[in-house]
Amino acid sequence: MQCSPCLVVALSATLVALGMLILWLYGRTPTRYGKHAEEETGEKPPEQKPRRLHLPAKCAWFLQELPAFLVPVLLLALRSPPRFAPLGCRLLGGMFCGHYFHRTFIYSLLTRGRPFPLQTLLSGMLFCVYNGFLQGYYMVYCAEYPDDWCNDIRFTSGILLFLFGMGINIHSDFLLRQLRKPGELTYKIPQGGLFVYVSGANFLGEILEWFGYAIATWCLPAFAFALFTVCFVGPRAYHHHRYYLRKFTGYPRSRKALIPFIF
Repeated sequence: MQCSPCLVVALSATLVALGMLILWLYGRTPTRYGKHAEEETGEKPPEQKPRRLHLPAKCAWFLQELPAFLVPVLLLALRSPPRFAPLGCRLLGGMFCGHYFHRTFIYSLLTRGRPFPLQTLLSGMLFCVYNGFLQGYYMVYCAEYPDDWCNDIRFTSGILLFLFGMGINIHSDFLLRQLRKPGELTYKIPQGGLFVYVSGANFLGEILEWFGYAIATWCLPAFAFALFTVCFVGPRAYHHHRYYLRKFTGYPRSRKALIPFIF
């Protein structure tokens, strides 16, 4: 397989367009899943729906996130000759695949979420295959960096931002899990960490992660993914915030949805 710059541009542009479409579709109306299926659409909670349309959260998250980890690894393994030395591959292995290794093999085992809609799962899997191929294909077959890239301010600042965002994301997920006892499905007010300032602390962490990745790699596919992440999780954070304000009379009014003190 050879690098095709035209393919990289086309796939990246499609990713941005998909993000804009999602922002337009769900900017005002939340996706019909979890708390929003029950609150906004009047549907029955997932646990009251036929199980054939839902999978347990642990299984669903594992299946959904696995392609984003597996596809880049396969691309790297299938490349002939192998390419382990260049910095581009080390970035891929240490950042993109590191995130999805955690989401696939750690987060999925720890989550206490509600049963997952099959349609949502299939959509998520298709996206992870697509994005995993785009990011992996570029890094394995196209990326070229100078020998001193590790000393570049873009690399160092991007790495720090990525690790900072990943720390926020993991810590926020931990705090959300502590709100529920095993088997409990009720929603409660998130407390601690950046939840003191925003309702979507976990989403903010993920956005910072991918912008850090984009800065460190300084490539079109990574920036396209970072923009897609904003378009995808930004509305989710906004609708979570509105839900909490409606459901809990004692919800802190000083909290913002996604950006502390601003939005």
